[in-house]
Amino acid sequence: MKKEVISTTEAPGAIGPYSQATKIGDMIYTSGQLPIDPATGKISPDVEKQTKQVFKNAEAILKAAGSDLSKVIKTSVFLKDLSDFATMNKVYGTFFTEDFPARSTVGGTDLALGALVEIEFIAHI
Repeated sequence: MKKEVISTTEAPGAIGPYSQATKIGDMIYTSGQLPIDPATGKISPDVEKQTKQVFKNAEAILKAAGSDLSKVIKTSVFLKDLSDFATMNKVYGTFFTEDFPARSTVGGTDLALGALVEIEFIAHI
């Protein structure tokens, strides 16, 4: 199987030597999605808005790969501060309402560009 690099202008571009996502076979692996608004290049200071933006970015990347959020099987959530878990989780629950993907959550770590939340997604076609 050949690896395919996934790229879309509907989500922020990579800020280093990595791809927005890669696809191999019927599997898609996104890089950690930061809450950057691709139209402005800005990050909101609010964790709720950041989480929504992360999902918007992920949706655009998954769409470019031929998938969508309903096909996500695993996420990894990174929070700068675990005290933001309830807020993130509330927003997360508006995007995944049944057949929930597996999830890991890690907190207490500095994230790129001062973000409060970052999420990686694994999905299938």
